[in-house]
Amino acid sequence: MTKVLYGDRIGKQGKIRLGCSAVLFDGSREKVLLTRRADNGQYCLPGGAVEPGESVAEACEREVLEETGPRIRVMQLIGVYSDPNQLVVYPDGNQVQFVVLNFNAEVVGGAVGLSNETIDVGYFSLAEIEVMDLLGHHKQRIQDALIPQEAAIIR
Repeated sequence: MTKVLYGDRIGKQGKIRLGCSAVLFDGSREKVLLTRRADNGQYCLPGGAVEPGESVAEACEREVLEETGPRIRVMQLIGVYSDPNQLVVYPDGNQVQFVVLNFNAEVVGGAVGLSNETIDVGYFSLAEIEVMDLLGHHKQRIQDALIPQEAAIIR
């Protein structure tokens, strides 16, 4: 099971990995698309690691398609997130401190569905999200997406 550990500068025990996530609102902008991870049961924004040879927008679009089904278009950078006090430990022993680019995106085709990485997927209201078990700092990323901004947030 993937674990997230917290501690003073615990990130230095891992390797830096660039990741991305997408905030996808429903048509009313009152609900956000979340997945429930098969590996630890927590909810999260769709996203994942950027692979060599792809742009961050391509990575975000690929990860959302793989995890949730719809094709998306990345619209705007919401923020850059890095937490030196967080370490992700994978079942294979890899330890990672993520630097994540969080994007506003829109669905351009396809339908929402499950994948081999997810056990639930759907649009959830902000009230529902408040009481859900969300991975890491995903709640903060959603809150940041709701802030009118001229420039990306750095956290």
